[in-house]
Amino acid sequence: MMSNMLTNKMGAPSQDPPDAVQDRAQRGIQSIEVGGEILKVLASDARPMALKDLVKAAGMPSGKIHPYLVSFGKIGLVMQDPVTGRYLLGPLAIQLGLTSLQTMNPIREATPLVESLAAETGHGVALAVWGNLGPVIVRLVDAMYPFHTNMRTGTVMSLANTATGRVFSAFLPPPLVEKMLRDDRIRLGPDIAHPLDEEVVNQMIADVRMRRMSQGINHPTPGIASFSAPVFDYSGNIALAVTISGPTGAVDSDWNGSVANALRNCTEAISKRLGYRNS
Repeated sequence: MMSNMLTNKMGAPSQDPPDAVQDRAQRGIQSIEVGGEILKVLASDARPMALKDLVKAAGMPSGKIHPYLVSFGKIGLVMQDPVTGRYLLGPLAIQLGLTSLQTMNPIREATPLVESLAAETGHGVALAVWGNLGPVIVRLVDAMYPFHTNMRTGTVMSLANTATGRVFSAFLPPPLVEKMLRDDRIRLGPDIAHPLDEEVVNQMIADVRMRRMSQGINHPTPGIASFSAPVFDYSGNIALAVTISGPTGAVDSDWNGSVANALRNCTEAISKRLGYRNS
């Protein structure tokens, strides 16, 4: 009897609940997590912070925060202004940020979020970057239902006549796109049955700058509605455009509707990943 009991205790596989096993596997170091919250607060404000403001923002007493600041200061994650006594991110934090930016791939960062957008809305989602000839589709996530669209991976989008193109036209430097806008009708004319008038295009681009979003209803493809929105990088430049589309009538075309809001949340989240701050 005693032998069996020892065998069961020593040799039997763990009977711990799966949640307990997973918790052990994912258990971290609490002090590092606490320190991370302090660093997040410092990173959220471009100005050096007084200790009292840091205490308030982090929701921790000064006696808890101060030892972290001392240790972070020793390794260069935090520095203290010798005149004002305020705290800010140090040279090691800056170096970590620069290294992260150099190795960051915007398409890789955006892909899981555009996939989530497609799953949330059920509509098709496309990711576009700026290429030699204009906006180029580099990633497509199919809708949950069949519908026909001319958009394919590698497709160069019209600057003037597509929602995707107008987003780039609105947020790229004007000298870069002005000539391409003039050439757009010649270059993509055969692909656009009824190209938009130049004055209409200019007004639409102005609206995109104001709304930070473009819309296309039944144009350039009849029966298709789309929204497109920009993704900005750490320098404030447009890095990508995300376009969501589906059959007219199936897509909520309200500027503040479910589709537009889901797209807006998606592009803001990607921009944040790329280091963009909306000041």
